[in-house]
Amino acid sequence: MRAGLIAAFLAVPLVVGQQTAGSAEKGNELFDEQCASCHFAYSADRKTGPGLKLLFAKEKLESNGKPVTDSNVLDLLDKGAKGMPAFKEAFSADDKSDLLAYLKTL
Repeated sequence: MRAGLIAAFLAVPLVVGQQTAGSAEKGNELFDEQCASCHFAYSADRKTGPGLKLLFAKEKLESNGKPVTDSNVLDLLDKGAKGMPAFKEAFSADDKSDLLAYLKTL
């Protein structure tokens, strides 16, 4: 019994520390509400901001030249850049996961 309790206790940080995958459908809704006024989803053409088609296939982010990774995209969402407002307080962690899931479908 003691071994079972220890095993269960040790497994907790792994479950808690895992980030859940976002919902692309919810991310699409969030994008339409908050991002589509400045960014095209299905085009690389510029609107106010860059088009986001194939964002995760690109080598670098247009706004800061950093590699396109989850953490760099999230950092850009949090801090904003070149006319893009910061969304750190506007989006929950779930919103950000959903938005990332959606951006990966483009």
